[in-house]
Amino acid sequence: MKYIDEFQDPELARRLLDSIHAAVTRPWALMEVCGGQTHTIIRHGIDQLLPDEVELIHGPGCPVCVTPLEVIDKALEIASRPGVIFCSFGDMLRVPGTGRDLFGVRSEGGDVRVVYSPLDALRIARQNPDRQVVFFGIGFETTAPPNAMTVYQARRLGIRNFSLLVSHVRVPPAIEAIMRSPACRVQAFLAAGHVCSVMGTGEYPALAERYRVPIVVTGFEPLDILEGVRRTVLQLERGEHAVENAYRRAVLDEGNPAARAMLDDVFEVTDRAWRGIGVIPDSGWRLSARYRDFDAEHRFSVSGITTLEPAACRAGEVLQGLLKPHECEAFGSVCTPRTPLGATMVSSEGACAAYYLYRRLDVASPRLEASPVV
Repeated sequence: MKYIDEFQDPELARRLLDSIHAAVTRPWALMEVCGGQTHTIIRHGIDQLLPDEVELIHGPGCPVCVTPLEVIDKALEIASRPGVIFCSFGDMLRVPGTGRDLFGVRSEGGDVRVVYSPLDALRIARQNPDRQVVFFGIGFETTAPPNAMTVYQARRLGIRNFSLLVSHVRVPPAIEAIMRSPACRVQAFLAAGHVCSVMGTGEYPALAERYRVPIVVTGFEPLDILEGVRRTVLQLERGEHAVENAYRRAVLDEGNPAARAMLDDVFEVTDRAWRGIGVIPDSGWRLSARYRDFDAEHRFSVSGITTLEPAACRAGEVLQGLLKPHECEAFGSVCTPRTPLGATMVSSEGACAAYYLYRRLDVASPRLEASPVV
């Protein structure tokens, strides 16, 4: 694929690093919003190559990680019911709920299937008219349009045995919540390029002005990250706080009008709980009134859910950028990809998973005595 080699060129990376080293004169704390960017940073050691004055703080941009425990427990309850085919992307199957995960439901006889598109779930519903088919729709603005399109198609085609368990979240309200936190140390943001490819950049100037923080839209290859850091540092050093688009090969300022129109039709903005963080106003989507019949929570009337987070899990602090994964006492001992306490250890975009995969032997982590995990 074109652009992959170009955006991993070590000579260009060295030039960008030299430019950053030459520009920085004081400490700065930047947050990369997206978990995919976090994995690029840790995998390639970008944070270790930057000047000591530049700290990268990992943000809450992992959709699997911020899916609230209550929604996961509702998924487990629905998937356990007779006559239900529960469909999900593979990275949700090992995310721990209260006491079990979707793999556990499948081992107990539940019909839990991995799909590669929500349209796969719709196809399964057409093939099984006597079964209820539920797709677990999670994610940021990037995965919301195909999920919206699937519900739109189900309604248009009259497929009544399909429904969506929705846990979609929005990035700009999360940035605002981070900046309002009394513990916030973030002075600039690297915004997620794929989110902006859908939504555009129109929501960011007001945030940059209100909180006086630079926001630079970046991609996901090493040179994308370094260019985003370079632009951010230059703004900070000059005392500026503008929105810059450093990912113009994929992002238009207006985003994707067709995708946005589909979102406006199928979804409506709502308050949404984020796992480990709490409720952020206007930070999520739910199905709008005309599509409410396709809402799995409404269809299955799931209630009376009692959730319980493992006491040793500090994923909430990791998601808020208050703690690096290896600073958690459970990291690499009680909490591993095979025995995760939280979603940040098993998601393909989780910060804890990134540290475990690429840097576990390079950091000293305190040990926690192994004990039974709820």
